[in-house]
Amino acid sequence: MDSQHDQARDFFFAGVRDYEGGRFDSAERNFDASLALAPGRVSTLTNLGAARLKLGRCEDAAVVLEEALRKEPDNVNALGHRAAALAELGSPQEALATLERVVALDPKRSAAWTLRGTLLRELGDPAGAVAAYVQAIANGADRELLEFYIAGIEGANASDAPKAPPRLYVQSLFDGYAQGFEAHLVEVLKYRAPQVLAGGLAKVGRHFDCALDMGCGTGLCGVLLRPMAVRLEGVDLSPNMVRQSKERGVYDAVFEADIVEFLSGVQARYDLVIAADVFIYVGALEAAFARVASAIRPRGVFCFSVEKEAEEELVLRGSLRYAHSAAYIERLAAIGGFEIVTVEEHTVREDQRVAIPGLFYWLVKR
Repeated sequence: MDSQHDQARDFFFAGVRDYEGGRFDSAERNFDASLALAPGRVSTLTNLGAARLKLGRCEDAAVVLEEALRKEPDNVNALGHRAAALAELGSPQEALATLERVVALDPKRSAAWTLRGTLLRELGDPAGAVAAYVQAIANGADRELLEFYIAGIEGANASDAPKAPPRLYVQSLFDGYAQGFEAHLVEVLKYRAPQVLAGGLAKVGRHFDCALDMGCGTGLCGVLLRPMAVRLEGVDLSPNMVRQSKERGVYDAVFEADIVEFLSGVQARYDLVIAADVFIYVGALEAAFARVASAIRPRGVFCFSVEKEAEEELVLRGSLRYAHSAAYIERLAAIGGFEIVTVEEHTVREDQRVAIPGLFYWLVKR
């Protein structure tokens, strides 16, 4: 019996190490093995639920978390993970009710306040969301990240908007989004930015020696660009997106990096740079334009999309996406030595079934 208990403990701690190291598949296997030897252990069930959440298997996570809570109804960790699972499964009200129990048991649990703020924001209660985020900050949550959320709720314009989203926000957003990324974009959001940009290039009939797909994601653009480019490279900040784009096999090379940092020091390498639905997660574009201007060859093409803003140069919207004005893009193009060859207005996506207008640009380096 002692030997079995020791084995269960060893599997449990191996699972914890795997989880902390981001090896969630292995963590799940170890927690499962521990439970086979010591069934019903609440700590193991809770950690197994957390690992399944990280793997995007929210229904499976909810099952084991509910088993843990039948044994310990006030287990704060299990309650917190259950709230996250319910939120992902489209049950925000039930998730909020679970979070009420969490903060009643542990008022200083910043993760619960953060999730509460996000749910209230999505449910159309901006004041409640801001109050929850402020409480989360007071309890030690990431100030930069939550102040970014608050700025989005309050509709910050160019003068007071954060110049860029926190790097952790963008990376975690797309890491978590990678699994169902394409289906959600195309089927739910009616996203067609790659088709519009690549279609504009195809009309010209030009082929490219070396192309860069900035913010390449899972490779939606890459599939369309492959016939036009001798060499095609991609770069993305999200490890999960990079992994999926490599598996797709359309790029000659894919790099995991911030797009501006990646282009630092690159001189006249590319004759095509494309950024489909990328700048909405970048914010201020001065550095990006400057880097592209250095990295692109004379007569090289730079094409991209932005969400359209009518008045301010730069606005952070409640969606936590940035919008840019035509005047702002024109100014940056002139500074970077680009000629605007074509600009078109199209819907970039739907948000809550509302069409979001966008601007699509095709620039040529002078």
